Amino acid sequence: MKKSIVLIGMPGCGKTTIGEKLAIKLGYEFCDIDKYIVEKEKKSIDEMFEHGEEYFRDVESNGVEDVSKKEKVVISTGGGVVKRERNIRALKENGIIIFINRPIENIVSDVDVEKRPLLKDGKEKYISYLRKDMIFTKNTVI
Repeated sequence: MKKSIVLIGMPGCGKTTIGEKLAIKLGYEFCDIDKYIVEKEKKSIDEMFEHGEEYFRDVESNGVEDVSKKEKVVISTGGGVVKRERNIRALKENGIIIFINRPIENIVSDVDVEKRPLLKDGKEKYISYLRKDMIFTKNTVI
């Protein structure tokens, strides 16, 4: 069995960009979990967040469960995937997890405010969120 490669990291760190290039290089399929759940649910991320973050995380976990069963795929996860132990277990089962570590300042300067639901409260709150998320991610997975 060929293991998949799972890219995790803070929102906006480049998981999708890196994942697409890596998949081409390896001859693997590429799957962005956010895009997968948008297609499956027929709702945008913003529309799912309108039902609350918990609702979105439930949908995201179901997507992780589906995608993690695939072989020879580079998986780009949503930034919050690591918040649920069941997601980590599912992804580790058939995948090698790689943490994409990018400086928070670079993420904030490059990120599109309109495409990030968690940025709507302002950049300072987002920076605080990212710092907590980075610590949580490192302690949970690596």
